[in-house]
Amino acid sequence: MEIDVRHIAKLSYLKIEDNEIETYQKQMSDIIQMVEALPDQADFDAKPKVEDAMQLREDKVRPSTPRDKLLQNAPQVEAGCVVVPKTLE
Repeated sequence: MEIDVRHIAKLSYLKIEDNEIETYQKQMSDIIQMVEALPDQADFDAKPKVEDAMQLREDKVRPSTPRDKLLQNAPQVEAGCVVVPKTLE
């Protein structure tokens, strides 16, 4: 199976150097082969069992860190929110 790493990188907004293309193609092919080798879902008994039930902890109300103290570490704050750079074009 041929994997178009350049197309995947473009869709993901990733920059991949020409010398890395072959490495990523091999890694992606290996992942696809591993997934194809997994047994069919029909072979598993997916019903939950009583003995596998999770033990949940009791919820406890505790005071949290004040917002002003948390925002002191932010490089830029506006209207009580952290300002971050735009990530999508």
